Amino acid sequence: MSVSTTLVAARAPVAAFAAMGVLWGTFAAVLPDLKAGLAVTEAELGVLILPTPIAAVVAMLLAPMIGAMLGRVALPVATVLMAAAFALPGQAGVAWVFPLAMMACGAATGLTDVLMNARVAALENERNLHLMNLCHAAYSFGYAGGALATGAMRGDGWHPAWVMGTMAAVAAVLALSTLERDGTIHGLRKPKDGSAGRLGLIPVIGGGIVLIAFLTENAAENWSALHIEKTLGGSPEEGAMGPAALALTMGFARLAGQGIVQRVDPIRLLIGGALVSACGALGAAMATTPLMAYAGFIVMGIGSSVIAPTAFSMVGRLAEPQARARAVARATLLGYFGYFFGPPTLGFLAGAFGLRFAFVFAAVMLLMVLILAPLMARQRRAIPV
Repeated sequence: MSVSTTLVAARAPVAAFAAMGVLWGTFAAVLPDLKAGLAVTEAELGVLILPTPIAAVVAMLLAPMIGAMLGRVALPVATVLMAAAFALPGQAGVAWVFPLAMMACGAATGLTDVLMNARVAALENERNLHLMNLCHAAYSFGYAGGALATGAMRGDGWHPAWVMGTMAAVAAVLALSTLERDGTIHGLRKPKDGSAGRLGLIPVIGGGIVLIAFLTENAAENWSALHIEKTLGGSPEEGAMGPAALALTMGFARLAGQGIVQRVDPIRLLIGGALVSACGALGAAMATTPLMAYAGFIVMGIGSSVIAPTAFSMVGRLAEPQARARAVARATLLGYFGYFFGPPTLGFLAGAFGLRFAFVFAAVMLLMVLILAPLMARQRRAIPV
């Protein structure tokens, strides 16, 4: 199937992934200005961001019910809410308001993420396509675009409120493309007639792999700008290039992964990706110039690019058909503990031991995939697919 046909098939989730990438890329690149405006340390900023995952987890738990209630407009509504939420952090001029704004961002992101991953899993199995890498590539390109645009606006002296408001409008435009004639995500609610299907350990193991991937990936994206500017003495434009370099690399690598995933055993792909990404994290930790840090982030991006999409795809393909949407939702919930707890965790570590140690911690976490991937292989052998 051609690339254009694949893009048409995945149009709605691709737009949602891209919108989420734009918003979080903007947040990562504008974070130094938000920190300066709030007049807080890295550790204090980590505390202020911490309520974000709490709101996200609550939204993820409610996502199946909300998605079932909204029907075919579930993904568009969630994406619009997410765009609106990200206009808020730039408006927070005092520290106590900032966590409330971030809770709105976390809740909207959690809802959107469950719905868009469940939609991709359904499309993959309905049409026998590999779409996860493509959709996650859209997130990476959106992230890079958001980070680069934010870096340019920061360089021109834009206030964080204007930066985040502008990029929220861009995400809202993308949200318009998520509307489908038949975008209903079936199987979000557990049937009461005994035909629900068994979840088993598949979403737990797969979600654990996604957790590690997102913990390291999102933490690196959110703190790379500070690492380059504070630790290495880079400019705001150089700082913005840190998350942008990581995201662009992951975007192109995920596009390449569309073809690779059809020829390489997914377990080997998970292990190889984790090893490469860990080497990149260590390189970023030991960097002495922004250029060396970029090299580390690029290597990290190449490795990390395949981990989460491959794990999500395996959960969707190994789960029983009637339990697929719930399995993906559960794996997403577990995985996004890493997505949201990663930045505050690295914030605490950076405040206590420095940003270099935080990236060493990321490398150690990536090596845990070498334990979980063989466990996923056992599940694959145990279930006929």
